[in-house]
Amino acid sequence: MPEAVIGWDVGGAHVKAARCEGGAVVDVVQWPCPLWHGLDKLDRVLDAALERWPDFAHAAHAVTMTGEMADCFAHREDGVARIAARLAERLPAPRFFAGDGWCTAAECGPRWEAVASANWLATARHAAAALAPEAGLLVDVGSTTTDFIAFGGGRVLGPSRRDVDRLASGELVYHGVVRTPLCALARRIPWRGRPLNVMNEFFATTADLYRLSGELDPAHDQYPAADGGAKDTAGSRARLARMIGLDARDASDAEWDEFARAWRAEQAAELRGQLARVAAAQGLPRDAVAVAAGCGSFLVAEIVPPGWRVLSYVGAVAAMAARAAPGAAAWAQVAAPAVAVAALYEREAGRCGS
Repeated sequence: MPEAVIGWDVGGAHVKAARCEGGAVVDVVQWPCPLWHGLDKLDRVLDAALERWPDFAHAAHAVTMTGEMADCFAHREDGVARIAARLAERLPAPRFFAGDGWCTAAECGPRWEAVASANWLATARHAAAALAPEAGLLVDVGSTTTDFIAFGGGRVLGPSRRDVDRLASGELVYHGVVRTPLCALARRIPWRGRPLNVMNEFFATTADLYRLSGELDPAHDQYPAADGGAKDTAGSRARLARMIGLDARDASDAEWDEFARAWRAEQAAELRGQLARVAAAQGLPRDAVAVAAGCGSFLVAEIVPPGWRVLSYVGAVAAMAARAAPGAAAWAQVAAPAVAVAALYEREAGRCGS
């Protein structure tokens, strides 16, 4: 087993990678990767990774993915196979997380359904094992989606494995704190004492809300604004105004900031309701734990039920090396699936022929 294990989470919009040594996280990075534009975007990420870690040819590589959903692929099976093949061209003998085991790139074809969109399962398995026998919920609020995954007794609870089933159960919610269009949050929104219909246009995103609230770390704000404009408070207020057919000059900064809080409340309410559905379905106790992960983990404390304890993925689950790179802990919180898949592979490598 090589000294270093690099965990990869290949998404449709970002690629996250975590370098672990001796069971502890040494370095973590996230690159924008608009995979829908083609696999050459993934090549650029791999070039950047080689520059960051010149010895990565001597590391073990564990991969999970959601990028097979990108519409540059004919279907998800095609996406899994092509992503795996491209990674196998660039990485030495990568192993792909398949939920209950691992496979080679060549094996990803027949096992594509187990490999596809399994990154949440890696994080949940990591959390369940670290906190056993406690019962709780992984709450990973990312740039685009939120996962609510119940665990207890050292294992992941619930039968859902496919995205279509998790969408039905509430375990997968397409709400994030960066890329989600505002028109996805509400059909009507209050403005100056009356509810207004929302313009269903890509005028603004949730990043605009959390820039104005100061909760979004600028390092996690890696995609262009909806209008391609400035990612600052003035630009965010202008984009919010367009959602109701106005301009930023039509109200004060304080009014636009209050308007942003109304949108934020809509998102928090939706996430709170979905979390409650999953907790009830899985019979979680009143004193359950919530493991907070993702760039939107700042929302977790306000959406969990009273009496729950909120733990940070980093610290409670993921261990940081004493010599970890500056800022690695914050990025490990964001890139939990990459950290988890590295940790699981390191623990299970003896069972997957490595």
